[in-house]
Amino acid sequence: MAQTLNKAALVVVTYKRQELLAGLFDSILQLTQAPWRIVVVDNENSPETEAMVRQFAERVTGRWGKTIIDSSGNQERVVYFPQDHNSGGAGGFSAGVKRAYDLGANWFWVMDDDVAVEPKGLDLLTKWTDRYQVIQGSRLDYDGGPFYWQYHFLTSLGIPDPIAPAAFGPSGTKTMNTMCFEGAFFSRQIVEKIGLPDPRFFIYWDDTLYGYLASKVTQPVVVSDVVMRRTREIGNWNIAGVRQLNSTSDMNRYHIMRNRGYMARYFMAHGDYRPVLFAAGTLATAAKEVIRLVAVDRKSLMTGIPQLFHGWLDSRKLMHDPEWKPMPPLK
Repeated sequence: MAQTLNKAALVVVTYKRQELLAGLFDSILQLTQAPWRIVVVDNENSPETEAMVRQFAERVTGRWGKTIIDSSGNQERVVYFPQDHNSGGAGGFSAGVKRAYDLGANWFWVMDDDVAVEPKGLDLLTKWTDRYQVIQGSRLDYDGGPFYWQYHFLTSLGIPDPIAPAAFGPSGTKTMNTMCFEGAFFSRQIVEKIGLPDPRFFIYWDDTLYGYLASKVTQPVVVSDVVMRRTREIGNWNIAGVRQLNSTSDMNRYHIMRNRGYMARYFMAHGDYRPVLFAAGTLATAAKEVIRLVAVDRKSLMTGIPQLFHGWLDSRKLMHDPEWKPMPPLK
């Protein structure tokens, strides 16, 4: 019989993608293990999304019934958590994890709205929880093929390791020092030790940095068990049949560069900042984004390059901001 987790919360962040959110809701209802809470963070604060969540909550109650009471006195599994402004994925995950934490969650399974969970996903993650505090399950791409994720982070350069092996060994695990909020699974103890995800990132590098911080207090792993699949088709350029360079937006390009300033500050705080190597990593990141523009997003070439430059300028300001402080631990 599969092990059942005590107080496992799903944290879903959504923004203006109701059709994708509906698919995620349908997949959650197929889980073979009932989650204790499903916290839906609505960055749009949309009446349409609120109505969807209300209908979803009724289906969840019909499927699993009510559950253990939380700190607010609620026994319903679904918690709708609209935001007063769009704080990006980073702000959404920070708010959602805090909400689930305050309610009493012991485990957090975080995800965007453009994925679908596998029916045995929560059971597959649960089997690793007696050994690890941070677990990243494997994913399928939107076309059903395996999705390669760069699970090893080169801290000195501040970039993902481009040649980290894709294959799993006999253990079915690989050690990692990063995280992806598209399916990351972590314990309450981790949140207590390293604090909430940093909302100041808005988008990009926030989950990478959270995994880096987690690696300072435990050994995170990525496991071979497939726990979810991506549902949004994204234009990409396949590299060597395994890795791929996906299309992105100018807003992402800006934050890819700007948020390296936040990354550097955290590295400084933990004694891992190497100025020359980090500068080389910044140059490599910019070069990768120019390649992405040429190979995948050619129509955005004239607007994308200025965004990269502006992001880099703002990253320099962040690196010298006297008011900056890291997110504090909760205990």
